[in-house]
Amino acid sequence: MDKKTEPGNVQDVDAVIIGAGFAGLGMLWRLREQLGMSAQVFETGDGVGGTWYWNRYPGARCDSESYIYCLTFSPELLQEWNWSGKYPEQPEILSYINHIADRFDLRRNIKFNTRVTTARFIEDTNRWEVETDQGDRVTAQYLITGIGCISAGNIPAIKGLETFEGESYHTGAWPHNEVDFTGKRVAVIGTGSSGIQSIPVIAKQAESLTVFQRTPQYTIPARHETVDRKFLDEQVKPNYEEILEKARWSKAGFPVEFSERLALEATAEERQEAYEAGWAKGGHGFLWGSFKDIGVDRRANDTAAEFIRAKIREIVKDPVTVEKLLPTDHPLGSKRALIDTNYFETYNRENVELVDIRHSPIQEITPDGIRTEDEDFEFDMIVFATGFDAMTGSFFKMDIRGRDNLSLKDKWAEGPKTYLGLQVAGFPNMFMITGPGSPSVLANMTVAIEQHQDWITDFIEHMRTHDIEVAEADADAESAWVSHVNKIAESTMFMLADSWYLGANIPGKPRVFMPYVGGLGTYREKCNEVADNDYEGFVLNAGVRQLAT
Repeated sequence: MDKKTEPGNVQDVDAVIIGAGFAGLGMLWRLREQLGMSAQVFETGDGVGGTWYWNRYPGARCDSESYIYCLTFSPELLQEWNWSGKYPEQPEILSYINHIADRFDLRRNIKFNTRVTTARFIEDTNRWEVETDQGDRVTAQYLITGIGCISAGNIPAIKGLETFEGESYHTGAWPHNEVDFTGKRVAVIGTGSSGIQSIPVIAKQAESLTVFQRTPQYTIPARHETVDRKFLDEQVKPNYEEILEKARWSKAGFPVEFSERLALEATAEERQEAYEAGWAKGGHGFLWGSFKDIGVDRRANDTAAEFIRAKIREIVKDPVTVEKLLPTDHPLGSKRALIDTNYFETYNRENVELVDIRHSPIQEITPDGIRTEDEDFEFDMIVFATGFDAMTGSFFKMDIRGRDNLSLKDKWAEGPKTYLGLQVAGFPNMFMITGPGSPSVLANMTVAIEQHQDWITDFIEHMRTHDIEVAEADADAESAWVSHVNKIAESTMFMLADSWYLGANIPGKPRVFMPYVGGLGTYREKCNEVADNDYEGFVLNAGVRQLAT
């Protein structure tokens, strides 16, 4: 360890970055290479990758197509890297991120196996003081979080959890060695994204698989396959910048056209034709390529929802299982949009059983397995696909304190409050990449991440050029943004489901809609307007002299 980072010594850098996934690595490259700043990255894991370092469960892959799920600061890398699948799978994404870290010599600024425990803004010096579980003490003008929106795993506090004598895993903290399900009686609790991806894979290996489902899901076939190399070589790579620019200004970070057709103005035959085409093509295009009013009109939404329910009835053979799988209590798209490979088909396997825990709740975990209200089950393994404490959970793993020693956890006691999802009033010079109040989880994540990285880089460059020492979100601007985020959400289907967007999966968490649903392109416009208006909504200060408000 360098002498200046030994316990008891204080290292001084321009910026501390927390996390070494896509967010942290891209931010490090920009600060170091574009602005010539010194930066220290702290990463809890022993390698880069963020989400893709921890989420190694069977079947894990991204639901954005591979050619658009990438960092774009290097045109050469865009041309040289070749993906093997239509959707990038976890091992390949992790290989890609490691390649970026090595190619751009980023590891020398990263300290691994190190968790940030505290970060305090020191008002006398206008600097952040950061401490880690390894004894590091670092001061920095800027604190930048790249800790992920859905990276704090959540295992429900089920009675008897600690008594289980078999193997247990959470999909978001999967071991690095291969888990062998051969000959094992396996339980999977949860049917969100990680459950839907892992269940078909586990079912092929396990002696038996029992799925414990709370909420039936709408899910569209991914139509995952090997990548179309001709498409990449002839249509994507020669036109990458045009494709990326279209994605950056689109609603969801994809280079696609959203349909302007209205389901309620189409005939039943026209709707059926559109839905069949979307189902055959697969992926998220089913939603944005069919009808515009699906997301805002419940009557229109019902036409698409019933189409999917009909598909479930067609695919799944057992009528009792079919009824358990039919989503009826929430609109299509009100929870995270899901795409799958052979999910519904898996329930036709003889070794797979579905338990509806709304009708037969889990009472406790026993040494041998799981006890529901109706039955005792014996298992060798339990897989918790129970999701995450989204948007805020990763922040609360650290003690972050701003002005007047105010903790971020106390500031967000009634739900997260941010300005643009980028800063929090009372926490100067702290920038969040894809924080609450941004559109990140509702868009192609890498496009959303890079928008934040570029905007933060430009802001810091502006501060350095104009000798501005401190930038802080104005409290009134923050309140107005929180109100705006919630107002536009109220007109959508998102408010009609108990989802992690609202924190509904975490007992006691305030029910506040956290992402921005206005679309990534619209959000980009708003952020650019703020910058063009001399960073309106921020208080900019050079020591004791206020420069702008």
